[in-house]
Amino acid sequence: MTVLITLLGYLALGAAAGTMAGLFGVGGGLIIVPALAFAFELQGVASEVLMHLAVGTSLATIVVTGASSAFAHFQKGSIYQPWFMALLPGLMLGAVAGVFVAGSLSGTLLGTLFGIFVLLVAVKMILGLAPKPGSVAPGKPAMVLAGTVIGAISALFGIGGGTLAVPWLSRCGATMTQAVGTSAACGLPIAFFGAMTFIIVGWGHPLLPSTATGFVMWPAFMGIVLASVPFAHLGVKLAHVLPAHILRYAFSTLLTLVGLRFVFG
Repeated sequence: MTVLITLLGYLALGAAAGTMAGLFGVGGGLIIVPALAFAFELQGVASEVLMHLAVGTSLATIVVTGASSAFAHFQKGSIYQPWFMALLPGLMLGAVAGVFVAGSLSGTLLGTLFGIFVLLVAVKMILGLAPKPGSVAPGKPAMVLAGTVIGAISALFGIGGGTLAVPWLSRCGATMTQAVGTSAACGLPIAFFGAMTFIIVGWGHPLLPSTATGFVMWPAFMGIVLASVPFAHLGVKLAHVLPAHILRYAFSTLLTLVGLRFVFG
């Protein structure tokens, strides 16, 4: 019965995360990581591994949920493959490096850094800061470097990378459709290599729950994957009904509260 209740709780979490992701037009990681951290805290997961487990599990879910989004963009032709391929080596390297950085941090420090990152995203949304469009793509070395930075920060905080990749691609001269589509594709290698590295880094940790492999909690993974995709469609429908400026301020307020919670405990 306890296992059933836990799974139902994760299904509800996935439904909420999917709805908000579709409603506010952001990747699920910014929502899933704090929600998982809260759920793991309620379950009594050790604080030393709580944040690492939340970030690793978030990346694992993005492998599945992000694939659906990336495939949809691929079908619509909105993934600019030359830029994706130029970014790919850096994305993979950065994702692995980001996880090793996370593994070297205490759970408290990782949570604080996550909170600061969320607050920065909230400020960006409140001010309505849009990426500055460019016209000339940089050379391959710069794209590899950019991919490494995007991959490292995204894996460190358990997000798909759209928050960073979209502004960069826009500066490279991509249309917003190309930037969003290519960013969705970039999220897959970040999530896959990040999640696999989190499993390796956390393998055999004595404080992990029995249902985790490394820093990936499988009941949470299953619940979120099963519920988040269909409920994301509900969120998209709601987004077309509610005023855009209200959505932006509502989500930025939510992120501010989440960020403050992580920074100040």
